[in-house]
Amino acid sequence: MDFYSSLADAPQRCAEPDPGYVEPRFLEFFAGSGLVAEGLDGIFRSVWANDICAKKARVYASNHDAAHFCLGSIEKVSGSELPHAELSWASFPCQDLSLAGPSGGIRAERSGLVWHWLRTIDEMRVRPTVLVAENVTGLVSAKEGAHYRELHSALASRGYRVGALMLDAIHWTPQSRPRIFVVAFDKAQSIPQHLVDAAPNWAHSDALIRATRGLDECVWWRLPSPSGNVPKLADIVEPDAPFPDAETEARNLALISKRHRQIIDSMPPEMSLTAPGYRRTRGGKQVLELRFDNVAGCLRTPEGGSSRQLLVMRKRGQLRARLLTARETARLMGAPDSYRLPDSYNEAYKAMGDAVAVPVARYLGLHLLAPLVRSAHG
Repeated sequence: MDFYSSLADAPQRCAEPDPGYVEPRFLEFFAGSGLVAEGLDGIFRSVWANDICAKKARVYASNHDAAHFCLGSIEKVSGSELPHAELSWASFPCQDLSLAGPSGGIRAERSGLVWHWLRTIDEMRVRPTVLVAENVTGLVSAKEGAHYRELHSALASRGYRVGALMLDAIHWTPQSRPRIFVVAFDKAQSIPQHLVDAAPNWAHSDALIRATRGLDECVWWRLPSPSGNVPKLADIVEPDAPFPDAETEARNLALISKRHRQIIDSMPPEMSLTAPGYRRTRGGKQVLELRFDNVAGCLRTPEGGSSRQLLVMRKRGQLRARLLTARETARLMGAPDSYRLPDSYNEAYKAMGDAVAVPVARYLGLHLLAPLVRSAHG
């Protein structure tokens, strides 16, 4: 079966959380591999999704109802042709806002596609009540918050009250993954008091607070503090995953930084160890820098020179090293083991590394987005 046939034939996955709940609709721009749709499943009903990447679209089609998936550039999307929806979500490209990238800014070629998202909002016959724009923390920290302020002002000028949150996946999964979620609400509607704070709270970083100073229509959204047990990295590791050949493994172990090797050597030999790390260049030499808090570093896409994350483990008293498996990356993103991944390791790693963590999207949907929609539409 070809790709386009698979889009039409993919199974629908949309379960209601309770018998009386009617899911509001949402549009998803830059939908990627479908983890936002996974997180919002049962809270919102996806009626249209778009991405330009055919490989990610295949992952989406393997896990969701893809009859409404539009493969192609957002530049060719006409807002007048979009179905009605209460929510529009855009996880727009981060390359020009990432502190690790060229920092071209929110008007650059890739991250600047967010303006086409806003164009579609302008073209819609009935605009969504709630908008969400998601991106890396560089959105609020780069250029002293100038990029965020430009986006905030553009949303406010369109008649929305706007607030941003910094949510880190570490509250739900063993991955350090802070992201900015800009939430805009039609200012013709009244915001329920329990959804707003008078001042910044746990979901507002210092950089975000600085970026919002002096802005109009600014809201401090209130979310309950996350609670409950978060799994440790060791809990999600596949115990029987294979290791590379002896030469590759020895080469990776030899890269461990001197300081981190000293930490490992100081541990009792019987002590379990699961330490993730990235290869970095320090003083002109490549080293493997680890972390020892049982939390993975932020997953990245294996492009532009970014390395894949390694795991250093002690197995039966012996130090071993291997790459994260594709399924481990999915678990770090909060995707269930039933979530279908590409057969290609690189494609699976990219599909997960360039996405929104499932429980973060779900938490935001349950505690802010759905209540906002209900308050406006009953």
